[in-house]
Amino acid sequence: MVLAACATVAPEPPSRPGATSPPTVTDAINLSGYPPEFRDGFRAGCAVARSGSGTRPKGDGPFAVGWNDGFSYCKPKP
Repeated sequence: MVLAACATVAPEPPSRPGATSPPTVTDAINLSGYPPEFRDGFRAGCAVARSGSGTRPKGDGPFAVGWNDGFSYCKPKP
């Protein structure tokens, strides 16, 4: 009984603004310094992460980099 009183519940991880809403995710976080291609890729990567279907773009241009960042940002955490 005494040991149970010392146990703590792990805090919930901080939420990621907009992560559950791919169409508006770039409105929820500040990506104003990034080119439009990056923001488009971020939205697309977020949408794939939330839907579970889609393909990763090839290359390393702004769209592909944004896609990877958006996918990582919006991917549901365990």
